[in-house]
Amino acid sequence: MRRVEEHPRHPLPRDAWPATLAPVRQLLDEGLDLGPATVLVGENGSGKSTLVEALAAAFGLSVGGGTAHTAHWEEDARDASPLVGSLQLVRGAGASRWGYFLRAETMHATFGALLEQVQGSPDRLAMSHGESYLSVLEDHFDDSGLFLLDEPESALSFSGQLALVGVLAAQVAGGRAQVVVATHSPLVAALPGARLLELSEDGLVERAWEDLDVVAHWRSFLDAPERYLRHLRPT
Repeated sequence: MRRVEEHPRHPLPRDAWPATLAPVRQLLDEGLDLGPATVLVGENGSGKSTLVEALAAAFGLSVGGGTAHTAHWEEDARDASPLVGSLQLVRGAGASRWGYFLRAETMHATFGALLEQVQGSPDRLAMSHGESYLSVLEDHFDDSGLFLLDEPESALSFSGQLALVGVLAAQVAGGRAQVVVATHSPLVAALPGARLLELSEDGLVERAWEDLDVVAHWRSFLDAPERYLRHLRPT
C-alpha cells in the first residue's frame, strides 16, 4: 500500500468523532504515505486503534481481526468506529491482496474461526494468550501482504515482544510484507526501519525512537521507580 486517504465518496464530518481527534483529522485532510513499516504510538484515546481498524476495513479485512476470509462477526458493524468506510488505500502495482489484522481484544474469537477453516491446525484456544499469538505469527506472517497489529504487546511477555519484533523485522527486511502497528510498548516501537508516528493533540508527528514520550516515561520510571510509586501509597 502506497498511501491512505479519505474516501471522496464517504467523507467524515470534521465536527464528529473521531475526526475531532487531531491525528485522525490530519490523516483525513492530508492523507498518509505508508512505507514498509509504520508504528503508531500514543496515549489511550489518541486514535491509534481507530486508525488501524479503519485501515483493516479499507483493505477488506474484518475489523474483528483475521484474514479477508475470516467470518465477519455481527458485532463488527456495531462496534466499528465511524471512520470505517471513510478511508481508501492507494495500492502499488502488483500489490498483494493478502492481509492479516491481529488485535488483542478479539483474538480468541478470531482464532475460533481460523481453527474451523484450517484442517489439522493446533488447538490454539488451549494455548496461553502469548503462545497463541506467537503460533499465529509463525503460521500466517510467513506470507507476503499487509499485516496490521493493534496493541499486540497486551498478550506478550518481554521475550514474546522480542520474538514479535524479530518476526516483523525479518518480513519487512525481506521485502515481502508491509506492517502497521499500534502500540504502547517501547520495545515494539523499536521495530528496525519503522517510521514512528506519535499521536497527540499535535496530530501525527514523526519522531525518533528516543524522542517518543513512552520511551521517556519508561526510562524515567526504571531509573527511579520510587518517584512514581510513592504517589500510589496512602498517606
